[in-house]
Amino acid sequence: MVGLGFGAEFIPIYQKHPNANLIAVCQRNEAKLNELADAFDIEKRYTSYDDLLKDPNIDAVHINTPIPDHGIQSIKALKAGKHVACTVPMATSVEECEQIVKLTQETGLTYMMMETVVYAREFLFMKELYENGELGKVQFLKASHQQDMDGWPNYWPGLPPMHYATHCVGPVLALTKGEAEYVSCFGSGLSGKN
Repeated sequence: MVGLGFGAEFIPIYQKHPNANLIAVCQRNEAKLNELADAFDIEKRYTSYDDLLKDPNIDAVHINTPIPDHGIQSIKALKAGKHVACTVPMATSVEECEQIVKLTQETGLTYMMMETVVYAREFLFMKELYENGELGKVQFLKASHQQDMDGWPNYWPGLPPMHYATHCVGPVLALTKGEAEYVSCFGSGLSGKN
C-alpha cells in the first residue's frame, strides 16, 4: 500500500481478503507511517517508494498518492516487475497512459485503475435493477459528480475536470459494459482561483 491518506481505508480490506497478503506500507511521513503500521500490525514500512519497489517479496503495489504522481509511480512499478492497482486517474498525460499500456503489453503484468464508485451501494443497486431487467431498455445515460472538497489536499481546488472524470463516467460505462466515444468535462467554476 503506497500512500496512507485515502489509502489507509483499504488496509483492513486487504487484511481480510483471503487471497491477499498486505506485507508493506509506504508513506513519506515517517510518523504517520509508523502510526498506521502500528495500528494495523504491519511490520514492513517504507518511506521511500523506490526502496519498496526493490523488495523482491512484493508482487503488486496499490498506489494512493497525489494525482500528479500516479503515472510516473505506475510506470516505475511496472518497470520494477510489479503488478499495479492505482486510484484514479491513471495519469495526467496521454504519454504516461500510453507508456503504462505499452509496459503491460510488454511485461504481461496487470494494471488496474481503481475506480471505487463502481463498488458503491448506489451503483450496485442500479446494476442489480438493470441486470434484472427492471430498468427496461437503456437509451440514454448522463452522469455528474459533485464532491465537497473541504479538507482535501491543496492541489484539488482548480484541478482540471478531465483529470478526475472517472467518478461519473465509470458507472455509466460499467452499467451497460459500454465504451465511451467521447467525454467532455466542465468544471464548476468554484475552484477558488481566478
